[in-house]
Amino acid sequence: MEAVAKLTNVPMSARKMRLIVDNIRGQNVEKALGILKFTRRESGIWLEKLVLSAIANWSVKTGEEMDTFDLYIKTIYSNQGPQLKRFRPAPHGRAHRIRKHTNHVTIVVENRVPLTQEEEAAQ
Repeated sequence: MEAVAKLTNVPMSARKMRLIVDNIRGQNVEKALGILKFTRRESGIWLEKLVLSAIANWSVKTGEEMDTFDLYIKTIYSNQGPQLKRFRPAPHGRAHRIRKHTNHVTIVVENRVPLTQEEEAAQ
């Protein structure tokens, strides 16, 4: 069973977010939280909250505690969001455009269930 959590309009470029997203993709949830806790980037704070939200969503959806299952990050990706366009004064009465990037992050966590002998034989 899977659970999804989404984070929208994060005030950071998608490129900066992807540096950390790529590190935790496919990891066990506990290991991913350890990576995020000790990363020195701001994106680690946002992603840590998102992973905890996905765990809570899975717990509510299944009615089970997370401790008894082996959750892992099945899918995580960061897409570009809308840009906020602002202007900054420049010399000679001109204005320069400032683009403030945002991004959207989506995470899917799933329970890693060991296969039975019958399922292994079928594969």
